[in-house]
Amino acid sequence: MSRDFQVTFDAHDPGALSTFWRDVLGYIHPAPPGTDLPEGADVLAAWNDFLARAGVPEDQRNTRSAIEDPDGHGPRMFFQQVPEGKVVKNRLHLDVRAAPGLRGEARMAALEAESDRLTALGAVQLRREEPAPPMSEGFIVMADPEGNEFCLD
Repeated sequence: MSRDFQVTFDAHDPGALSTFWRDVLGYIHPAPPGTDLPEGADVLAAWNDFLARAGVPEDQRNTRSAIEDPDGHGPRMFFQQVPEGKVVKNRLHLDVRAAPGLRGEARMAALEAESDRLTALGAVQLRREEPAPPMSEGFIVMADPEGNEFCLD
């Protein structure tokens, strides 16, 4: 039997990093418990109001954040504030499937287009790995706004 899991990121700014990954993956920030928000409402503002009503001090309201797949297929992603910054290469990273089914120049063009979109969101392209059949179809190594490496695959 398989198990559900979530991916947890240590972060300096959980709200900002969760917003970046929300936009990368097409995920959503879930509404606070017991809250029915109208479509288009600012979920992060609703969380701030919820936490204020719960008595959470303002300086502690951005210590955690989460995003979820709106279709319920992908894992929940949780972002927790830590005092230290990232200092070494990740031992685990995400591969974002940005060019499924494409090969050759079409694949690399799709990956570059997605790299451009994510760069506009705050990511940095670290390097481009050209196709090297039969072992690799090519990919792009990126870093999120806090320096966590991930690949466009």
